[in-house]
Amino acid sequence: MPDLTEQQLQQLADQIKAWAAELGFQQCGITQPDTRAETDHLQQWLDAGYQGEMDYLNNHLDKRLDPTLLVPGTERIICVRMDYLPPDSAPLDNLRDGDQAYVARYTLGRDYHKLMRKRLTQLGKQIEQQVENLGYRAFVDSAPILERPLARQAGIGWIGKHSLVLNRDAGSLFFLGELFVDLPLPVDPPYDEEHCGRCTACMDVCPTNAFPQPYVLDGRRCISYLTIELKGSIPEELRPLMGNRIFGCDDCQLICPWNRFAHITAEPDFHPRQRLDRRRLVELFDWDEATFLKNTEGSAIRRTGHIGWLRNIAVALGNSRGGAEVEQALRARLEHPSAIVREHVQWALAQLDRAAEPVKLLTHRRGAKLKF
Repeated sequence: MPDLTEQQLQQLADQIKAWAAELGFQQCGITQPDTRAETDHLQQWLDAGYQGEMDYLNNHLDKRLDPTLLVPGTERIICVRMDYLPPDSAPLDNLRDGDQAYVARYTLGRDYHKLMRKRLTQLGKQIEQQVENLGYRAFVDSAPILERPLARQAGIGWIGKHSLVLNRDAGSLFFLGELFVDLPLPVDPPYDEEHCGRCTACMDVCPTNAFPQPYVLDGRRCISYLTIELKGSIPEELRPLMGNRIFGCDDCQLICPWNRFAHITAEPDFHPRQRLDRRRLVELFDWDEATFLKNTEGSAIRRTGHIGWLRNIAVALGNSRGGAEVEQALRARLEHPSAIVREHVQWALAQLDRAAEPVKLLTHRRGAKLKF
């Protein structure tokens, strides 16, 4: 690789940001491949067990803290973000309707991993046309990388009390991605300011109280973890708190004042598929495995699997308004081959029965009064 002058490197950095914008990224920053400042915070989080069953987070700590061990020769990391909020998805209306399924807005459309990784690879190829023998590698939530600290270091934004990256002009409803390069580009200043102030709305609104303190998430209580990462039974005490959320949760973002500035995505691939922003729970519970796989093709929802899908919806049905149709749908799954599904269906039926008890009692008392 020929040596480039500081001026040439600065011009190339400016050009990279212009190319990133053309590829659909809303922001691009460049930083050093070093996150060792996160060592204590990460270790304390792991020691507390907040990762739950996500054992992979215990692995490759050295690479998470020193990205050059992940990709030897890396001199800079190009960080990007891409908006994902779909138009007209009415998340609050969706949440308030207990008979509808709530799916986290980031996963209503096509799986972002492939789309963003392809765009980042295109960016690498464009840089390669200007610099011979460039070494580069694209990542999108796919390796032991501390994406959020890197994004902060690259000037993308600050990390909010909900542990997500926030940007004053765009809120937090965006994806992050990285391109590792072996090129000594000029780095951008880190985002050292913090604009959460005394606000604790994200922590207060969490249905399962998953924030033991600001900037710390107890993954074991997070609905995203419970509905996606957890493969076994959902803790019984948390099920009533999950409401109609069947895949992920957006509450801490929806309440955040900074998301008034969130932008609607320009990517059609992130628009809702299969009307998942407004489907009734009983409709989705009726999907057999073949239908589930067909309707979630190219979607991140496949990560939960059909068993997890039914488990999650059973809990949501138990939290719904109930009724004959709901009970019939649940009873149809009482003999499901999966013990996990059967357990959660039985819980849902019992939950609906418990919720109906006060109504039954009131009806009985009113009936008794009418006799006199």
